[in-house]
Amino acid sequence: MATRIADRKVAGIIWLALRWWLASVWLAAGWGKVFGDRAPVWVGEKAGAAVTGFLGGALEKTGGDNPEVLPWYAAFIREVALPNATLFGYLVAYGELLVGLTLVVGLFTRFAALMGVLMNLAYLFAGVSSQNPQMLLAEAAIVFAGGAAGYYGLDRYVLPAIRARGWGDARADGGTRRGEPAAAGAD
Repeated sequence: MATRIADRKVAGIIWLALRWWLASVWLAAGWGKVFGDRAPVWVGEKAGAAVTGFLGGALEKTGGDNPEVLPWYAAFIREVALPNATLFGYLVAYGELLVGLTLVVGLFTRFAALMGVLMNLAYLFAGVSSQNPQMLLAEAAIVFAGGAAGYYGLDRYVLPAIRARGWGDARADGGTRRGEPAAAGAD
């Protein structure tokens, strides 16, 4: 038992370091878009201008024998993202900030990492690499790590409290996560 607890604590430190690295990247990106010099073109009076420019650049990468941006994603950009550039500006800016904040404090860690995966995939599909592949791998690891990734964070306290209230144990078949049979009369 003591070895298992020690292993969890050591692994928790590794997950904490990985979370904080990801959080620093997301916070830096989101902070500049929400509160920094770039805010007017993301969430300010010219909201959507940055997204329009970014997506316009992505559309320029659709030509040739081996395009960086595939036709299906180019269609998504033209038909969904560009007509809603203002909305996407807010989603990107606040999404980056919120993913960073939740990873720092370890609150809903798996969900935050999953949202990071979603944003990184969107950037990669748009033809941008930079740190996105490394971030994607780290976020996927956190998603698959389960509760261990939030051992040193608010998840350690919040998730058990949620489960204790019955909000996290119910399954579609009426059983529980622990494989216990459904309560009598649970139809």
